[in-house]
Amino acid sequence: MKISVIGCGYLGAVHAAAMAQLGHEVIGVDVDASRIEALAAGQAPFFEPGFPEILRAALDSGKLRFALAPASEELADVDVHFIAVGTPQSEDGKAANLTYVNSAVDMVLKALPSSDTAAEAGRPVIVGKSTVPVGTASALAPRIEAAGATLLWNPEFLREGFAVADTLHPDRLVYGLPQDAERAKTGAAALERVYAPLLAEGIPLIKTSYPTAELVKVAANSFLATKISFINAMAELCEATGGDVTELATAIGYDERIGNKFLKAGIGFGGGCLPKDIRAFQARAEELGVESAVSFLRDVDAINQRRRDRVVAQAIKIFDRKIENAKITVLGAAFKPNSDDIRDSPALEVALRLADAGAQVTITDPEALPGVATRYPQLITEADVLTALTGSDLVLLLTEWAEFVNIDPVQATELVGTARIIDGRNALDPCIWQGAGWSYAGLGR
Repeated sequence: MKISVIGCGYLGAVHAAAMAQLGHEVIGVDVDASRIEALAAGQAPFFEPGFPEILRAALDSGKLRFALAPASEELADVDVHFIAVGTPQSEDGKAANLTYVNSAVDMVLKALPSSDTAAEAGRPVIVGKSTVPVGTASALAPRIEAAGATLLWNPEFLREGFAVADTLHPDRLVYGLPQDAERAKTGAAALERVYAPLLAEGIPLIKTSYPTAELVKVAANSFLATKISFINAMAELCEATGGDVTELATAIGYDERIGNKFLKAGIGFGGGCLPKDIRAFQARAEELGVESAVSFLRDVDAINQRRRDRVVAQAIKIFDRKIENAKITVLGAAFKPNSDDIRDSPALEVALRLADAGAQVTITDPEALPGVATRYPQLITEADVLTALTGSDLVLLLTEWAEFVNIDPVQATELVGTARIIDGRNALDPCIWQGAGWSYAGLGR
């Protein structure tokens, strides 16, 4: 099929390359000229394991190309248009900013050829993948249908660090379909052609309404955020009582109704999805007059923020509040390992707050340092981990990259000024580090 992907950021670029790998003819469109130039040259503008390989393979096959918006001629004969633009948190509140979604839809509609045949058939199909407030698809649909096209909503469930696998081998596919039976049939048939290799694997397919499809994404993210904040709340109780949250998590995780995933206490979640999505969910619930239904998300967000406060307070307490000019090394800048994403990163926020308090903060990360160096000159960036540790008065492990978790504590002891570490991800073995001479502090342990 001929496919377009509007928006070539993290979601769109991965989706475009993956669809080309499935055999479709794909054009990726974006307003950012430098991003389009990089992608067209086979250069990934972000770090994602496996993405550079499928990008170059798709380009080499001739199945994938990129164009600068509006690209009207290139979009005119496309069968399926995927909308994969960002929906950032609005600057004046919690709600999602739909400017980019609306602009993308406008661009596609302007490129559609005028055709009575297309209008009768409900083609082409426009498919929303962006995370949007419930009700967005229903608001867009009349305008799209008036132009002779059909709208579906097909939410994404990508995990940064696993985006390629999650696109090519998702754990489920969700189609949000219009109420009109013929349009629903046309739209579903188009997506089933797009995803034929995935459906052949037996991947579950859920066909539902626009609102349900939109809610699936934000409900999933809200549940994950709640589970993370729950175990971090238990960490607070463990700190107050002398309990060990890692052992607590292991014990309750054996209950199959609970499970052990996302029960790892630490400094909390960040990134470009969970924080903004739970806030946008609250804002939309308020607009709908059902804010009490998701009022618990305020506590989820507050618990998450408190974990950052806790690490900052721990560090300051270690220096008896005399933190000025203390040499602190922060291991990790990205919000999670296997990513260079520093959006709402707990690790980066802690580093910045300690620097603001007067400490001399050196931060190291395998992939995220270019973005840190550009935006936060108050932090010292150091690519080499051992160099970053040299002379440090305190080490904070805040992103659990494998190269940090596997540091030899004996060797590290010889490099630092004072062997003290705060394990903000509870990723280290306290006995091994203490046996190597370190003063070890975890969270909730």
